[in-house]
Formats: sequence, structure tokens, C-alpha cells
Amino acid sequence: MQYIIKTIAGLSLLMLPGFILAQSTYLPQNSKHQQLLDRLEIMLQSNNDLNLSTVKPLSRRIAARIGLYADSVQNNGGNLLSAVDQYNVRSLLMNNSEWVPGDKSAFASKKSIWNTFYRTKANFLEVDEKDFFLAVNPVIQQQQSIENDNDERIFVNSKGLTLRGMIAERVGFSAYITDNQERGPQFVQDRVIQYDAVPGVGFYKDFKTTATDYIDARGSVHFTAAKYLDFQFGYDKNFIGNGYRSLFLSDFGNSYLFLKINTRIWKLNYMNLFMELVPQTVDISAGNKVLDNKYAVIHHLSMNVTKWLNIGIFESVVFGRKNRFSISYLNPIIFLRATEQQNGSADNALIGLDFKANVAKRLQFYGQFLLDEFLLREIRAGDGWWANKFGIQLGGKYINAFGVKNLDLQGEMNILRPFTYSHFDSVSNYTHYNQPMAHPLGANLVEAIGIMRYQPHPKWTASGRLILWKQGADTASSNVGTNIFRLNTDRPAGEYGYDLPNGPRTTGVNAQLLVSYELKENVYLEASALIRRLKTAITGTPDLNTSVITAGIRINMFRREYDY
Repeated sequence: MQYIIKTIAGLSLLMLPGFILAQSTYLPQNSKHQQLLDRLEIMLQSNNDLNLSTVKPLSRRIAARIGLYADSVQNNGGNLLSAVDQYNVRSLLMNNSEWVPGDKSAFASKKSIWNTFYRTKANFLEVDEKDFFLAVNPVIQQQQSIENDNDERIFVNSKGLTLRGMIAERVGFSAYITDNQERGPQFVQDRVIQYDAVPGVGFYKDFKTTATDYIDARGSVHFTAAKYLDFQFGYDKNFIGNGYRSLFLSDFGNSYLFLKINTRIWKLNYMNLFMELVPQTVDISAGNKVLDNKYAVIHHLSMNVTKWLNIGIFESVVFGRKNRFSISYLNPIIFLRATEQQNGSADNALIGLDFKANVAKRLQFYGQFLLDEFLLREIRAGDGWWANKFGIQLGGKYINAFGVKNLDLQGEMNILRPFTYSHFDSVSNYTHYNQPMAHPLGANLVEAIGIMRYQPHPKWTASGRLILWKQGADTASSNVGTNIFRLNTDRPAGEYGYDLPNGPRTTGVNAQLLVSYELKENVYLEASALIRRLKTAITGTPDLNTSVITAGIRINMFRREYDY
């Protein structure tokens, strides 16, 4: 990151060792234990650790503490967990064993390799000694797919390693690196061409004409100071929210360099996130050139106002200076919008509210309200003023649905007005490395998501996902507010008349069924079917329909998804 943030991180490491306490790395992106944590949050209903967990990923220390608490409730006759939940809690503790006190013999493998490898069930190589912990694991994903009307082979080939460690309970570190070759379904290939970006990753090279080759490398260092402050400095992703999507910050796009300061005390959780990003760039994958930078600062404050209700406040600003950070945004307390105004109101500031409520130990309701820009008199007029830019998310989760153990349902609605996230300066739009930082479809949309997850047996999991959306379609001669990379000053249709969704309608369906079998700890055999339908009202544009059947194996990593 720009030298000021690097300096702050460096000085923090030098000045705070006397105050550093036990620290923790974080759960990986889309951790297999996230569904268990979501269930426990609803079942426990009033657990402060979980109710404050709007910012993800979650600390491994906190995740283990939650698992130990749930296990103690069960052992004390709480009748909280099903047999499958108990298995998943043991798996959570096994995969975060550095934070499990006492006897850990239950995590040991029956037979290790050369008394060195797989001494524990969860880790290929584990060192757990006084003042030093290290876990190293291979990372593999092999997917082979068949797509209708496509003679080319669809595949994902990922291989690499992941590691995490802790030194003297003072400094933690984590790293993840994979080498990847991928040919996605045709709609994914079209998106790569349209944006010159592979979803979720950065620099890439062409591979076998229509496939891509890329390295996904992430890493960070961690420490906890003064008991309540967690610091993380690294290159990775973050997510803010309780839903499948996030209108504030998602993990859809490429990783970025960041400094995160998270303060968790009493009923409050306050996060400061300083980010170095890459602005919209032509031929970003060409290589042999130094890319410019832009910057973002995000604050999120959440509070447990009751034992079952959490409310949060979000603010962010994205700004471009010629490879220079604006020092005024380093203030971790002051409202960013006020600072942005003092700087001349040239930057892209967003604010928002979010909530989640746990009800009857079976239900959770959640939502986000994002405000980019608006005038109340224009909203009252109802004329569709272009600069009334906002987004709304409402959702709910229902666990052990209809009395069926480990059957979980989730429904979510996302609405984004035209031109939300866009800006009059192409550098300051809400994007990074030619990809949106929030919703993968940009703006000017109405989306409904339904998810079913069922784990009838510890080893077997089935899930279904249905995504429906309507969105306006930009054309070469019109800007209806969908493409957040386009300048919002480019409005051939003028100031008014922007409905939701605005412009020629595009209707989409993305449906997936997935069955997974955990052969061994963190080793999955999977089969899935994906159907995607896209119909547009633009004259002369054909409908785009595809069906994909996939089989694969996945070890110690998240599943590659095409959910847009």
C-alpha cells in the first residue's frame, strides 16, 4: 500500500510488542464451517461473539471459542446440537486446534505418514510446540464439466498450498497460493472478455485460446494489542454483511492490499479498513507495465442493542490521487463524508445501515441499506431522478426448517437503483481491478435468491441455489445506469425517468444443485448441475442459455462458483 499506510503498519509492529496479547489468524474465504457458525448464531440467539460477526472472515480464536461454548452447552444438557452439528463442532475445533486448550488426542490420526505427515486429521503438517504453531496443507481443486452446445472442455485445475502459524502467541501469519488453469462456461468467458478480468482474481494470461491461467496468492500478518484491538496487514479479501450478497463490500472481486484494525469491546465491534486498489484499466492483463493505484477507506460500527438484535453503521470513500494516499482519511473516528466534503467533495462516498435479528432460535432476519446519493425532494417528486442512488437488501434464514434437523433455508432480495456505485470520475467508482467491489452484476437491478442446504449425515451435504434477476441493459448509445464503470455524467436520456430496473430489460435465472461427500477431513468429492438462462429485450440480441454438469474433487479450499 501507499507508503503512509505501510509506515503505520510498520510502526505499529515496532511500538506495540509490549502490549501484544494472544492473536489469531482468520478462517479462510467461504470456510466450510461458516454454515455451522450461522446455525449456532441463531440457535444460541444471544451469543455476543456471533451477534457481532458482521465483518468476515471471522477470527479463528473467536470461532474456536464459539465451538467450545456450544459444546459445553450440549454437554451440560442443553440439547442444542444434533448429531451432525456435534460432528461439525468437532471438525471446527480440530481445524482450529491452536485455540483448543487441554487434551487434543481426539484430533490425532490413527496412522501418520513417517510419523511426520498427517499426525492430525486436519493438517498435512502440524507443529504445535511451546511458542510456535504451524499448519501446512496442500490445496487442490479439479473440476471437469460438460456444457451443452460447447465442444470445448470446461475445467478448473487448481493446485497450491496454504499455511498458518503463530509465534510466541504474539504474531500470527497466514498464506495461500494456487496456480490455476480455468475454462469457465461460455457466459463466464464472455464476462472475462467484456471486463478484461477473471472474476475473483487479478492478473491472468490466456491459456489454450479460450481458457485462462492465473496465480491466486494471499497472505497477511496478525496481532492483537491492548486486549481488544486486532490488527491485520495483508493482501486478501473481506466481506461485510450477513447475506449471500453484500451491498457494502463483497469477496467477489480480486484481493487487495489492506490494513484492518478491528476493535471489539463490550457490545461494540468497530472496523477500520484502509485499502489500496487498482482503477479501471484498459488491457489490464497485457503485463509489462506498472498499474496505477487508487484508495478506499471503510468504517463499520456494529452494536448489540439487545441480546438478539445487532445494528450497524457503514461508511466508505473511494478516491483517486496520483498514486498518493489522502492523509485526512487516516483519521479512524471522524465521519468520512465530512472529510470528503472538506476535501472538495470530489470523491465517491457511500454510507449505509445494516441489521440482523435472531428470533425464536430458529429464524434470523437481516438487511442492508446503502445510500450513495439522493435528494429527498426528488424522491418525493417520484420523477426518477438519476442521482437518487441507493440499494436495499432484505433476507431471512430458517434453520431446522419444518422440524427437519440440519435442513436450512435462506431467502434474500437485493435492489440497486441505476448509477449506484458509479461516479463522475472513472478512478473513483466502486470497483477494483476491473471488477465490482459489491454486487457482481453492478447496479440497476432487482434480484431474488433462494438457498436450501441439507446435511442428513456428517459426510453428506446437498444444496440448491436459485437466483432470479431483472436488470436494465446498457447499449453502445445509451447508459441506463447498469455498468458502474461508465461515467454517470454520460446520460443521453437526461436527468429524469430512471425506473427500476431502467432501460431494456434483461431477465436472468441461475440455478444450481450440488451434492458433496467429505471423503476425509477437508477432502470433498462433488457433483453439480448448473442451469443459466438470460433473456434480453434488446432487438437482435439472442437469448443466452446454458446447462453445465460438473464433477470434481476439492481439498482444503473453497469451491469455485459461477453465481451471476
